[in-house]
Amino acid sequence: MEAISKDGTRIAYDKSGSGPLLILVDGALCSRAFGPMPKLAQLLTGNFTVITYDRRGRNESSDTKPYVVEREIEDMEALINANGGSAFVTGFSSGAALSLAAAAHGLNITKLALYEPPFMVSNQGHHPPADAQRQLQNLIAENKRGDAVKFFMKDMVGVPGIIVFIMKIMPVWSKLKGVAHTLPYDAAILGDFSLPEKRAASVQIPTLISGGDKSPATLREAVKKLSEVMPNSQIKMLKGQTHNVQGKAIAPVLIEFFEKK
Repeated sequence: MEAISKDGTRIAYDKSGSGPLLILVDGALCSRAFGPMPKLAQLLTGNFTVITYDRRGRNESSDTKPYVVEREIEDMEALINANGGSAFVTGFSSGAALSLAAAAHGLNITKLALYEPPFMVSNQGHHPPADAQRQLQNLIAENKRGDAVKFFMKDMVGVPGIIVFIMKIMPVWSKLKGVAHTLPYDAAILGDFSLPEKRAASVQIPTLISGGDKSPATLREAVKKLSEVMPNSQIKMLKGQTHNVQGKAIAPVLIEFFEKK
């Protein structure tokens, strides 16, 4: 299926299940073909009409230059408008930051669930380089997709070098390189990685902010701080989970939150 965004970009999506509309928003390098959302969708289709989609520039979705974050918000709006006009939204990682921006922009999102948007709220722990977006843009311009993925994982996320080295010899690496050109988009969404307090405070809809109790302290602190800033939010830390949350761990939490009157 396809929705046409305001600038003409084609947004490819899958739709399954029945019940209220729930849109799942991926983080960096993921899509409806790769990452956590396809499996999560299967766990939610008994309760919701679930949409997974390829963010612009990924897999079957087209792209239109130049990129600005507002275009991705318009992509989400096109999905909502093509499927009834209102939706629940769940976003993971940078997809959570994008979902927050969409809600603040005024899209007809009736409930919002955010899992570990990677905002930096303290000076402790690993921090991405201040010029991360520019470095990614330069690597992509030079067609150094593998280097861009390595920079994202090692320098931005903080994955140990040995883990990145092992991943480079695994089949998954080619999939990551295939969408590496969209990494600057996620960097643009996060900006300087600071928590957008005014934006968050402006969102009045019920919001679930969750994280894993095994995630790095920087992410756990961001979850806590965001929950303090958003006026109609609740926090839920998932036992034994990390930034790569398991669908079976978060699905019951999402069902309970979205179905609660």
